[in-house]
Amino acid sequence: RSLIFLILDIMHFLHGALSLAFSFTSLSGILVVVTTGLIAAVVVWTVKLLLRHAYYTHRLSCFSMPPVHSWLVGHLGQMQSTEEGLQQVDELVKTYKHSCSWFFGPFYHLVRIFHPDYVKPLLMAPGNITVKDDLVYNHLRPWLGHSLLISNGKEWARKRRLLTPAFHFDILKNYITTFNTSTNTMHEKWRSMLTDGKTNIEMFNDVTLMTLDSLLKCAFSYNSNCQESTSEYVSAIVELSDLILNRRLRIWHHWDWIYWRTQQGRRFKKALSIVHRFTREVVQKRRTIINHQRMTESQPDLSTAGQRRKDFVDIILSSKDEDGQGLTNEEVEAEANTFMFAGHDTTASAICWTLYNLAHHDHYQEKCRQEVMDLLQGRDEHEIEWEDLSNLPFTTMCIRESLRLHSPVQAVTRKYTQDMLLPGNRTVPKGVICLVSLYGTHHNPAVWSNPHEFYPLRFDPNNTSGRSASAFIPFSAGPRNCIGQKFALAELRVVVALTLLRFHLAPGVNPEVGSISGDVRRLPQLVLRAEGGLWLQLEPLKLEENESE
Repeated sequence: RSLIFLILDIMHFLHGALSLAFSFTSLSGILVVVTTGLIAAVVVWTVKLLLRHAYYTHRLSCFSMPPVHSWLVGHLGQMQSTEEGLQQVDELVKTYKHSCSWFFGPFYHLVRIFHPDYVKPLLMAPGNITVKDDLVYNHLRPWLGHSLLISNGKEWARKRRLLTPAFHFDILKNYITTFNTSTNTMHEKWRSMLTDGKTNIEMFNDVTLMTLDSLLKCAFSYNSNCQESTSEYVSAIVELSDLILNRRLRIWHHWDWIYWRTQQGRRFKKALSIVHRFTREVVQKRRTIINHQRMTESQPDLSTAGQRRKDFVDIILSSKDEDGQGLTNEEVEAEANTFMFAGHDTTASAICWTLYNLAHHDHYQEKCRQEVMDLLQGRDEHEIEWEDLSNLPFTTMCIRESLRLHSPVQAVTRKYTQDMLLPGNRTVPKGVICLVSLYGTHHNPAVWSNPHEFYPLRFDPNNTSGRSASAFIPFSAGPRNCIGQKFALAELRVVVALTLLRFHLAPGVNPEVGSISGDVRRLPQLVLRAEGGLWLQLEPLKLEENESE
């Protein structure tokens, strides 16, 4: 009723303003008309926004709603990217069990989901009715373009088909050597620190540089040397990731016409130009090489590009759909940028938290180490090979449990082009954002016993019967799951195995606060990090000393 009266008051005001404007014939009268027109446009937009807000509020009444500041503001400001924010999710899960509604002013309406029975129909929905929402993904478009991560409908389906071969097992095998090499470089840095008496090491910075180094080699065959020296490209990627998070947290920055005029918007454009220029040059150069090879394919290929193993860009440049059409240069650039964005931070987070959990559970750490030592016994070189990955069952269990307890990505969001029916006769209306809480699902006491405890045996095959596949979703699930999850799991096992083989891990001390890292405050940003970093104590193992000799 109050909304109707508000609309009537606005219409009365506009009628009076227009009457006044037309009583003038001078320039001032024209200005009044223009101003009134602008006001009318704003008013129309506001009325439509409020009507939409009233509609979705009514449609979502089938879901329980946590307390709000007001009917208009809603939960604006209540969602926090802090330790307290994660604790808030724990409370929501305890209180609402499976789902609740949530809204940020009249702008965004969400349903938050944290139970497998509710997760499954949303994530397993056909790809042609699933849409990536503007709240999370729109800010990525300037960087990632219309890539697989962001595209929808037929465009998404075509790109998924074209990109799937790039993550086939036969291709991933070629990356194992790179994973070993990049890990060895990081370990050399750590040995040097230990020699200098520095045993307390912050993991996130070193591991992130290592995964970036690895991805640059796998994606572009580019040796950036970023683990040992600064790189303009790597620095730009890190800055873009930070700026995207900052933009997401400031709702007034969600509108481009405001954001691009801010200092942060200008920084984003500058970093973006560096990243796009690098990718464009690589793709254009590689396209030229491939075209030249096709023209001379009858002749023996003696080029450097022909002798080396194909990287990600090579493969997607050569992919063709059923009509014989491949990806354009712009599409290849978008997918390469997405591979770098989605692959480095998430994998780095997963590695760091796995090492953190093993440092705090020495008996599990020793069991993993013994498994790796038994696997590599008798070999001249201590490197992990492709065939080894399936022979690390307990280490893999620890990795999976760490992915559950400390998922790199805390939530995924979706919208749908039709109403979605959920259990209990609840319906998510078309156009509403579904926030599938990976954290909430992975810590739901109705799904997992003692959900905050690190217990790798949950993933023993003997203990998984009867558990919903939608209970463990660190890489999402369904048609739009993470296409690179096998790549990430392969790198995870290589890095964790080699690290345990060479170093003993123990909880470290954050020098800024002087506390053991067991008291770490989680920091859910684009990926799960830790406030002040994640510190571990390293001790070289005698096995590694003998190997060096």
